[in-house]
Amino acid sequence: MEIKTAGSRPSAKASADYFAGTVRLDPLIEAPDPARVRVVHVTFEPGARTAWHTHPLGQTLIVTSGKGLVQSWGGEIREIRPGDTVWFAAGEKHWHGAAPETAMTHIAIQESLNGSVADWMEQVSDEQYAGKA
Repeated sequence: MEIKTAGSRPSAKASADYFAGTVRLDPLIEAPDPARVRVVHVTFEPGARTAWHTHPLGQTLIVTSGKGLVQSWGGEIREIRPGDTVWFAAGEKHWHGAAPETAMTHIAIQESLNGSVADWMEQVSDEQYAGKA
């Protein structure tokens, strides 16, 4: 058994290569091999979002506060709120983030495959984020 006490691991600023705006990452679980689960508490400031990306084994989001937006490639932008759970299938190209004027926090759960939990792609443009592209 291993217990990670609250506040024992530092928060990290999300990389501008994979996120737009201000995003904070707080690791919750990074299980050692052979386990594959990775869990992160992610806080997006208003308007902040991920780049387009996929996950080799899928991803679950559990919204804990605020109001956010999610979109799969070619689909409509959907609003998400606390208590909502979102599942993205393996290989499903998508993005997620905060609403334009409201911060959003979610717990992201994914599994690694060959050491990777995500395949990152291009940034979500302002037009895409606004639903105008």
